Amino acid sequence: MDFFNINNILVHIPLGTGGYNLSYIEAIGTVAGLLCIWLASQEKIINYLFGLINVSLFAVIFFQIQLYASLILQIFFFAANIYGWYAWSRVNEQKQIELKIRWLNPKQMAIVAALSIFAILIMTFNIDQIFGYMAKMVVLALQGIGFNIIMPDLQPDAFPFWDSVMTILSIVAMILMTRKHVENWLIWVIINVISVVIYYYQGVLAMSLQYIILTGIALNGARLWIKTVKHSG
Repeated sequence: MDFFNINNILVHIPLGTGGYNLSYIEAIGTVAGLLCIWLASQEKIINYLFGLINVSLFAVIFFQIQLYASLILQIFFFAANIYGWYAWSRVNEQKQIELKIRWLNPKQMAIVAALSIFAILIMTFNIDQIFGYMAKMVVLALQGIGFNIIMPDLQPDAFPFWDSVMTILSIVAMILMTRKHVENWLIWVIINVISVVIYYYQGVLAMSLQYIILTGIALNGARLWIKTVKHSG
């Protein structure tokens, strides 16, 4: 369908050199992503529906532009959204919501920090090999189900450390969100600020603007969840 084609342009945005062509699929996926984060900050379980729409459409986009590692990250996010929807909707025998907004305890925070740092260091020094292997697995899987594609010529990562930080922290933040830990919003703020700078530096101004908006939503989410914890404590 034309809707899923990134060359089906909705609007031309006059940003940067030559402007930016925003496709229908990217526009819908972006709006769904913004709604997902906003609704999550309001502790609305329907956020996961928009999250599923967002990651599904972005996976199609990444497939078309041959960013297979990013595609695999969307697959993880899809599974995390399914789990988050399930976890947020669980009730105990008294029909009370089982999952409450809370902070990590010191031991949990130390474990999360240590594992995150370790994973970031491993990925930083092996990012091209890791993404190359992941891309190869995706290509083989897609070829196996009938897609006529070949392995792309992958260039070295432009920002190995920062790309690794964003990838690992995105996984950590998503997991913490599904468990309603306040720290997820603080991690999203870090991810979004890095993304704003990286995308601006790379000249992708529309995406940089999007992450400025996401930073504001994440800050508001942190404020609301911290307030909830104080009132419930």
